[in-house]
Amino acid sequence: MTQSMKGSMNKFVLKETSIVQENLIVNVDNLSAQENHSDEQIEEMYVANTMGIEENENIDHSLNIFGPRVWNSLDTKMRDLLAEKGPIRSQLAEDGSRDWKHLSEELREHEKCCEQLANLRSMVELQVMLRKNETIDKELQEQIKNETQCWRGVLTRIIAVVKCLAKNILSFRGKNENMEDSSKCNFLGLIEMIAEFDPIMQEHLRFIKGKEIHHHYLSHKIQNELITNMSLKVKNVVIEKVKKAKYYSVILDCTPDASHKEQMTLILRCVDVSCVPVKIEEYFIEFLNVENTSGLSLFNELCDALDSLGLDINNIRGQGYDNGSNMKGKHQGVQKRLLDINPRAFYMPCGSHCLNLVICDMANSCVKSKSFFGACQCMYTVFSNSTKRWSILLDCLDNLTLKSLCTTRWESHIESVKAIKSQVGQIREALLKVADLTEDARLSRDARLLATHELSSFEFLLSLVIWYDILYNINSVSKSLQSETMHIDVAVKQLKGLVSFFENYREEGFASAINSAKEIASNIRVDPVFPERRQASRKRQFDEVANTEREPQTAEECFRTDYFLVVVDIALLELRSRFEQLNNFEEMFGFLLDGKQLMALDEDCLRKCCVNLESVLKKDDASDIDAHDLLLELQMLQEMLPLEAYDTNKSWTAIKILEFALKMDVFPTVVVAYQFY
Repeated sequence: MTQSMKGSMNKFVLKETSIVQENLIVNVDNLSAQENHSDEQIEEMYVANTMGIEENENIDHSLNIFGPRVWNSLDTKMRDLLAEKGPIRSQLAEDGSRDWKHLSEELREHEKCCEQLANLRSMVELQVMLRKNETIDKELQEQIKNETQCWRGVLTRIIAVVKCLAKNILSFRGKNENMEDSSKCNFLGLIEMIAEFDPIMQEHLRFIKGKEIHHHYLSHKIQNELITNMSLKVKNVVIEKVKKAKYYSVILDCTPDASHKEQMTLILRCVDVSCVPVKIEEYFIEFLNVENTSGLSLFNELCDALDSLGLDINNIRGQGYDNGSNMKGKHQGVQKRLLDINPRAFYMPCGSHCLNLVICDMANSCVKSKSFFGACQCMYTVFSNSTKRWSILLDCLDNLTLKSLCTTRWESHIESVKAIKSQVGQIREALLKVADLTEDARLSRDARLLATHELSSFEFLLSLVIWYDILYNINSVSKSLQSETMHIDVAVKQLKGLVSFFENYREEGFASAINSAKEIASNIRVDPVFPERRQASRKRQFDEVANTEREPQTAEECFRTDYFLVVVDIALLELRSRFEQLNNFEEMFGFLLDGKQLMALDEDCLRKCCVNLESVLKKDDASDIDAHDLLLELQMLQEMLPLEAYDTNKSWTAIKILEFALKMDVFPTVVVAYQFY
């Protein structure tokens, strides 16, 4: 007989044997499930059942050392014999069969043989003993189980401490990792605090201090491993959400860390349509170490990061960066390189950063504006460099204190300007006291000049009013753009309102600012006049006509044209150029702004908007949406929206319309369009 035939026969024999085994196990399980029978009765019933199968065969179990039921009573020699002999195996299971014609007879004999029945009985008894926890290693198993539960409890508490420190952005380690040191790190301090109330951790620390265990799982390596595993778990959950949403946006920003290495933050933004209400989520993914900050290098880092996360770069529908040339460059920047691969990845610079740059350009537009902010910072420096001088300032002020000018967030200058504008007289009084009391000649001179020159000048008071009006409006818009609930439709409206403010302020703001400055001047007894400057005389040439000379401007007119108009015009120019992309987005998605806008469109306008959106979302003759399908769904949506969507006071936002479309579950193209929006 060949080896393959012998192997096939052995498999058949084992299969038939397993059938008998399963029947015996089922019988024992059914018997043990009966509540009216004791364990001894169940064993007797099992023996009777087995004896009925073996017919005339008699098995002497008292002499069978291979049965688990007698293992507890075996001496050392018998246990050695048991380990040496091993389990009993029948001749059919050991050698197989060479007679296929009479295989059925051999199987019947095998099922009735003494060894087979004894082995089945031993196996079933072992299962019963394992279920009842009555094996020979019962105590060892209990000890292993208790130790496992103890270590599980210790690790659970260690993980909880790691989660607490990471969630609250607290440092883990200090200068040492010694539990006995009073200046231990935050991690060990929390572990010790838990041990005061928890017996499991208390026992664990007792083992550590008594040096009864070597592996205590409190080292920095374990902390780093737990942090890494948790971060990977969180990252995987985030990536699954992004993949489920399919379309996403990327946000990048670079900054040096404490070790003077350039790090690029990677943030993913997506629309989570799996929950109600619908949420626009932004997830921080990781820091990317970059050695070269050129546009090409940063773009390659982005591509490598997306590949490692398993995200398709063709599913990007938005990109947002700061206003650096390596990021926003139209020829070599990251946004241009990404647009070359994926033209549907619309670029939008950071709105708050753009406003910050607008103010920065305004403040540096002329000499007077530079001098104004320099004087504001000088006032703060005079008082802040000494506790005594700061006490003099507090004694003179009622409410607000002076604030330092932030070198990066220019919109925060409103706090400094506001404090000076509302307390000009008190600050001037405090400066004069400092000038009289200080022994530093240079400081005395600076304080007196600020009090008698800047704070006693009508031009400076007028600058306070102008910059307060400008910074107040810009700061309110900047804070709105940074809110979590900000959407593009609201941002467009607020930025248009800011442009309208500057247009009106250019025409009417100077006159109103003069009136406000005159009120402040009258309160502190300052003459509301502009200092007249001597006009330089120039010799007239022989061929010049006398009436062609321009009449000299007044001091007020010079202030308006050389200072006020320059600042306002710079603001208008910067706002229109830096936020030009928002106007393009409004042309693409303007018909999806809100319910009122959607309801006001007729069929022709709606078709035109759908065709335009299809064209901008097209790549290689394939578009994300079909204009015809979108038109039909929007027309159906117009009919199905409730009446409150038409109400101006209850106008539905884009998020609310998206939630309605998802609830109806018949607008797939509309849902995709609103996701992009």
